[in-house]
Amino acid sequence: MSKAELPLHWSEPVQQFLSYLRLERGYSKQTLQTYQQQLSKLAYALQPAHESWFKLSQAHIQQQLLQFRKAGLSARSLALSASSLRSFYRWAQQAHLTRENPALSLKLPKASKTLPKQLEIEQLSQLLSFNSSEDILACRDKAMLELFYSSGLRLAELVAINLNDLNQGEALIRVTGKGNKQRQIPVGSLALRALQAWLNMRPSLLSDSTAEQDRNALFLSIEHQRISPRQVRERVLHWAKQQGLGQHLHPHMLRHSFASHLLQSSGDLRGVQELLGHANLSTTQVYTHLDFQHLAKVYDSAHPRARKK
Repeated sequence: MSKAELPLHWSEPVQQFLSYLRLERGYSKQTLQTYQQQLSKLAYALQPAHESWFKLSQAHIQQQLLQFRKAGLSARSLALSASSLRSFYRWAQQAHLTRENPALSLKLPKASKTLPKQLEIEQLSQLLSFNSSEDILACRDKAMLELFYSSGLRLAELVAINLNDLNQGEALIRVTGKGNKQRQIPVGSLALRALQAWLNMRPSLLSDSTAEQDRNALFLSIEHQRISPRQVRERVLHWAKQQGLGQHLHPHMLRHSFASHLLQSSGDLRGVQELLGHANLSTTQVYTHLDFQHLAKVYDSAHPRARKK
């Protein structure tokens, strides 16, 4: 049976679940795609031998995950599959499609926890030292790089920012994170300076061809539209090479660097959790092995590029 012929009684519940996540929970397009990919992969593997999602037992699912593991799937990928299933069955219980959640107590191999790669402060200074006073793209890129590191943004958050999300007077920026949750984040003085320089040049990248929904975008591309995630990744790589960092740099490394450097300076684990927009403290804890015993409101004094010059 080809993938295009997945039975409706397997595909329809997944589509209903995704609609619920999109309409009622406000999940992002990227998160919805992840759920769909995980559940579709499981459906194609399970449906030849089983009647429906709601006839599966924990043993059935456990056996399938074991087969995935034998086929080379990583512990992290298995955990993502299990998490998607748990969420799907929780929704199905609420929708009265099933009484049981067979994914609730699955046994999974432990994924190794490795500290995310980051840049040293000296490397970040090297990255951000290029002259951006005359070239509009360099000016825009410096503002993006400074904002990534100043405020610990995700790539999707940065490209979605609009002009009215930036409050220069209060040195704050409003971002929309996972689950459509908004948060206010401080912006360091060097990032504010770079943003002001970019805002002075930004009108040059507006044109009659700029789509209405993009006219308020904080960051524009050379095509006169809201800059895309792919374009941001390319520009981050460009400046890493241009500045001689000698490594493959991606935007999330700037977020990792923000978190690690702020934790090292402040010890404020819960404060950094809030700035990063992590739902669970355990997600933030991956950035440190230290035993933090105290909290402090230290952003302005602790963050290397937030200090007044």
